Amino acid sequence: MQSPIVLVTGGAKGVGRGISQCFLAAGATVIVCGREPPQSLPQVADRIADFIAIDLRDADARAAMIETVVARYGRINVLINNAGGAPFALADAASPRLHDKIIQLNLLAPLHLAQLANVKMQTQGEGVIVFIASVSGLRPSPGTAAYGAAKAGVLSLVQSLAVEWAPKVRVVAVTPGPVRTEQSALHYGDDAGVAAVAATIPAQRLAEPEDIGNACVWLASSAAAYVSGSNLVLHGGGERPAFLAAASVNRS
Repeated sequence: MQSPIVLVTGGAKGVGRGISQCFLAAGATVIVCGREPPQSLPQVADRIADFIAIDLRDADARAAMIETVVARYGRINVLINNAGGAPFALADAASPRLHDKIIQLNLLAPLHLAQLANVKMQTQGEGVIVFIASVSGLRPSPGTAAYGAAKAGVLSLVQSLAVEWAPKVRVVAVTPGPVRTEQSALHYGDDAGVAAVAATIPAQRLAEPEDIGNACVWLASSAAAYVSGSNLVLHGGGERPAFLAAASVNRS
C-alpha cells in the first residue's frame, strides 16, 4: 500500500507540527509549508517532513505549490488547512487593512487552496481535506473578532464543500480549544496564566498539538470513510458557563 501524501500548511510549528508528526508516525509522506524555513522540520524516527516556502496569501504561489506536490510525489491524498492566526486587537481599534489580512489568511487562502487540491483529488478519484477551525468560531471572540468570524466561515464552508465535492472528496473540520504550544504565552501569559486557563477546562489541561494531530490522522483514514461535512470539536469538555460562577446557589 502506498504511503499517503499529506500537505500540512503551517506544519512546522505549533499545532501544525503536532499534526505533521502524527502523520509521520502513521507512515505518511508529509510536506509542510510556511513563509520561512523552520529551525527544524517535523521528524519521527527516520521519517522527516519536506518543506515548501510559500506565502499562502499569494494566489500564484498556492497554485505552484499544489503543482509541485503532485509533480514531485505523483498525487495529494490529504490537505490539512492549518495555517492561520491573528494578533490581539479590539475590533474598534483594528484597521480595515488588518481585518482584511486576517480574513484573507484564515478564510480565503484555505478556501482557495482547497479548490486547487480538490481539482487534483477529483482526478485521482479520492482525497480528504481537513480545515483546522477554532472555538473562536463557535463563541464570542473579543480581541480577535475578525479571526472568529473567519473561523465561523470555515465551518460553513466545510458543510457546503462536503456536498459539492462528494463522493470522491471528503471535507471535514477540526475545532480545537486552547492548545499548549511554544506560543501559549502570547495568548495566556506566563506559566501561572496557562495553569489558570487550564483550570477552567473540564479536562484540567490545555490540548497538546498531538491531540489535534491524532484526530486529523483518524479523519483522513478509512476508519472515517463516512465522515464528511462534520466538525470534530476538541476542547476538553468546553468552558464552564459563566453564570454558574456568578450565581449564589448550586455552586458545587
